[in-house]
Amino acid sequence: MLQTFRTATISPMRKGLLAVLLVVPLLAAGQNAPDFTLKKLSENVYAAINPDGGKAGSNAGFVIGKDAVLVVDTFIAPEPAQQLLGEIRKMTNLPVRYVVNTHYHLDHTGGNGVFAQAGATIIAQRNVRAWERTENLKFFGPNPKPEQKTRVESMTLPDLVYERSLELYLGAGPIEIESLPGHTGGDSVIFDPEANVVFTGDLAWNHHLPNLIDASTDKWVATLNTLLSQHPDATFVPGHGDVATAADVRDFRDYLVALRNAVTKAQSDGKSGSALVDIVSAELQPKYGSWGFYEHFVKRNIEQTAEELAGTKHIPSAAGGK
Repeated sequence: MLQTFRTATISPMRKGLLAVLLVVPLLAAGQNAPDFTLKKLSENVYAAINPDGGKAGSNAGFVIGKDAVLVVDTFIAPEPAQQLLGEIRKMTNLPVRYVVNTHYHLDHTGGNGVFAQAGATIIAQRNVRAWERTENLKFFGPNPKPEQKTRVESMTLPDLVYERSLELYLGAGPIEIESLPGHTGGDSVIFDPEANVVFTGDLAWNHHLPNLIDASTDKWVATLNTLLSQHPDATFVPGHGDVATAADVRDFRDYLVALRNAVTKAQSDGKSGSALVDIVSAELQPKYGSWGFYEHFVKRNIEQTAEELAGTKHIPSAAGGK
């Protein structure tokens, strides 16, 4: 087995954030490199960072405890999930006892089956179980192909659901899980107090424009304020983009505030449709045009926020597990 190591730094650097992260692309002889980069955030906490356009689809991570391993999210498909399981196995033979899905979206839950087959209990906020095999169909357009429907309808659901908060123990102190609103209505934040690491899922995007298809941005801004207040010196693992500091999370919050304010002003000036999109995008572009996914999401961010503020946006209805 060949192991290669290199160092990476994160800027801006804040108190409480490791000055140097150990990037660990562990390459087994004769195997391809993983579709993500592992970053060691503490002695036993790792982030799996998917590059923009990468095959893993989103970020993930894991915590190695005294008695067991907890995984956060499972990527978009079984192949990268199997790669993640393989990387864990190179570090420890402890059982992968838990997987926490931060929300229902396909790019964070598509590899659930790999870990379920390995014996893990899949955990999520209650709405994830209700939405995973239904709401994910919309990402394939109005007329999903039969194989796309089959893919969604056969996704591995959470085994254990919770409503507001949950504590897990891996043999030592607790891992704290809390549901906070904003991105989907079924989002989980995972906090390791010993390592001072927060896995946010898609409640935070590091200098990337977000997917707002299910979002309630007013609640989302409040959630980000809560996270910043509770974890001012933490290391954050976002759903997309690199490992983040509190300053990065603050920048993302400020984007949502700027988006809401610009759309509100344009609507108050009587703008709608393409005229509203043009005015708001021109206001956002100087500061946010260099962010990841800007061209992909800016028009949709504006349109969906306009619908939200007008009270016409459709978001999934909360439902009990089935």
